[in-house]
Parts: sequence; C-alpha cells; structure tokens
Amino acid sequence: MWHALDGPQRRFALGDDRARRYLEDVGPFCAVPDEPEEDNFVALRDLVGPGNVALLLRGEVTAPEDWELLDAFDVVQMIGPRTPASRSVDPRVSALGSDDVEEMMSLTARTRPGPFARRTLELGTYLGIRVDGRLAAMAGQRAQTEEYVEVSAVCTDEEFLGRGLASALINAQVELVLAEGKVPMLHAAASNVRALVLYEHLGFQHRRTVDGVIMRAPLDVAS
Repeated sequence: MWHALDGPQRRFALGDDRARRYLEDVGPFCAVPDEPEEDNFVALRDLVGPGNVALLLRGEVTAPEDWELLDAFDVVQMIGPRTPASRSVDPRVSALGSDDVEEMMSLTARTRPGPFARRTLELGTYLGIRVDGRLAAMAGQRAQTEEYVEVSAVCTDEEFLGRGLASALINAQVELVLAEGKVPMLHAAASNVRALVLYEHLGFQHRRTVDGVIMRAPLDVAS
C-alpha cells in the first residue's frame, strides 16, 4: 500500500512521506514506510485523527503501545502467473463503470470481499458478469505499484456460486494486468481456504503471509 500511495496512486493519497492513506471515499487503507519509526505513527495519528481507526496491511505490524489494537488477522499474499492463459477471455465479462456503483456497493455489502467504497472503482479496471441483467459477480484492481497490480474485490452473489464466474473474472484481470507489462497479485484472508484453493488453481502462488491490523489512534501523542 505504501508503494502504491507513494507512487502510481499518489493522486488518491492523503499525507506525506511519513504516513499516507487513501482518500476516505476511495478506501480505508493507511500506510507507513517499510521500516517505520515513532515519528511515522505520530504522523499516522494526525492523518486519521485522534481516537480514529487506521487499517494497515503490511509485512509486519507491531502496534505502538499508545495505540489500541482492535483486530489482527493473517493475510496471504499471492503472485499471479507471468504469462497469459491459453484460453480466451470469457464473453460474459464486461467492464464496470460509474453507472454500476450502486450495484457494486450492494454486491460487496452482501458478499464482503473486503473494504469497498464509492470511489474504489477509480483505482483500476473493474469487470463484472451479469446474469439476467443482474450483477452476479465482479473483480477489480486496487493497489498498483510500478511493478504489480492487485486483483481485488473478487466476489460472487451466493445465488450464482458454482458457475465459474469468479474464475472467468480473475483470468480476465490477469490478461489485463499482463497486457500492461505488470504482474498480477492479490491478498486473501488466511482463513478463506476456498478462495485460496481457487487462486492456486488459477496459477497464483503463495508469496508470504502479511499482517492485517485495525488499530485506534491515541487521543494524545505519547510524551
């Protein structure tokens, strides 16, 4: 997230070289440099506001003593294939845009693939599949660095599970990312075994486990 907010997605960032976060209506993720010091967390507190919450997703997070740890979870980071699949893109896949936001918000609220805000779709290309005119599944792009593009918000309405919709969308996203000369990657909760099995089947490989942390900023800066 830091390398996205300090790089290609800086236009969506608030903060400075000490701490950054996405605009609130784009996403809740915050970031600090790879080797943060006390000053970085002071800047993060000022950025989110005293008593407010920061969501970090990074290699390792140790919450400062004056921050309240609200939740911590393991996230598997996976790297996608570096060559396109031999099969063609599923003809059911179509691009999603601003006119589809309400349906996208509804779908993510029901399926809970991770944080999704009204302007999240501006971070990259979002694709969907409709069944009888209804948005049944989608997959998009979230964090983007100079080398990687994160495939995100992969979700399927419960009514349409088992039809290969997620696989078709992920394959289409991989094609798009590779066409840009970048490498697809993604994050999934370590507890989401079903998703991990699917991603491995589609050619994604486990890279490492990273920390997901939700913590509340102190009301006052520690002396």
